[in-house]
Parts: sequence; structure tokens; C-alpha cells
Amino acid sequence: MGKFEKLLDKILRGLADNNIDFAELCKLLVRFGFDERIRGSHHIFSKEGVEEIINLQSASARKAKGYQVKQVRSIILKYRLLSPKENE
Repeated sequence: MGKFEKLLDKILRGLADNNIDFAELCKLLVRFGFDERIRGSHHIFSKEGVEEIINLQSASARKAKGYQVKQVRSIILKYRLLSPKENE
């Protein structure tokens, strides 16, 4: 299992939402085919076919905020984005 598969598994299990690395979460979304815009400290992700816009900010210690990880998990499950390799 590769690094991104492990991260995806960790996100989908939901046991460590406050312990997800912000940069790795951003990279995962890009691998899923999301377009990234950066406005100051806000990283904004959008994707054709996905209604929601994901707005991320890092919390302290380079970690993603827990509620934002939950939003990402919800979108991954809602749109069945379970294979980032398809979008490489």
C-alpha cells in the first residue's frame, strides 16, 4: 500500500481527523483531479462534476483542521472518488 492509499485509508476510517498532514491532504485532492487555487492562507479546491467547493486552511503544526478533513471524507464518499490513480 502506497503513501496516498494509506492517507486515503486514514481519512476514510475517520479515527485521526485532527492528525492529517495539510500538505498531504492538498496533494491527495490534486491527485483526485481537483483544481487548486490559493488565496492567502486559503487553499480552494474545485472539480467539474462536484458541486461543493473545498476550502482548506492549515491548523497549527502543519495539520489540517479536523472539520475540514470530515468535509473531504464526505465528498470522497458522496462522489465515490475512491481511486486517485485514475486521475494521475
